[in-house]
Amino acid sequence: MSNHELVVLGPSGETGACCPGLLTAPLDEDQAFELAKVFKALGDPVRLRLLSMVASRAGGEVCVCDLTPAFDLSQPTISHHLKLLRQAGLIDCERRGTWVYYWLVPETTDLLASLLTRPAGEPPTERNATRHLATPGLPAPQEDAAHA
Repeated sequence: MSNHELVVLGPSGETGACCPGLLTAPLDEDQAFELAKVFKALGDPVRLRLLSMVASRAGGEVCVCDLTPAFDLSQPTISHHLKLLRQAGLIDCERRGTWVYYWLVPETTDLLASLLTRPAGEPPTERNATRHLATPGLPAPQEDAAHA
């Protein structure tokens, strides 16, 4: 493992279970530092598209030769973006002959999802119930009939 790869450790040192959700307890300094690497990797539109292309690929993996043509970028630039996603622990890869195949690391995306998810059964606060980002493809929160 490269010393640039993200390894998220839980309270007892196990890999994978990082920390409680952001909405249930504040992150400590080390947790925030490690998670910032993952969010930084996701903060670039090219990397976000690459991750989506890898994650949504039928069969669970994709050859770099199928990723490169989707962008108006050079192959070395695409490889650099893939390297950053790999270092963040979002994808992994394997060389087969002259080609490199990539696949999603679901434990990392599951961790991010759990960090950003409100605990089961906890209703949104009144203030947050009416606020949302207008993000295509994401559902808007349901309006309360009393406030309509």
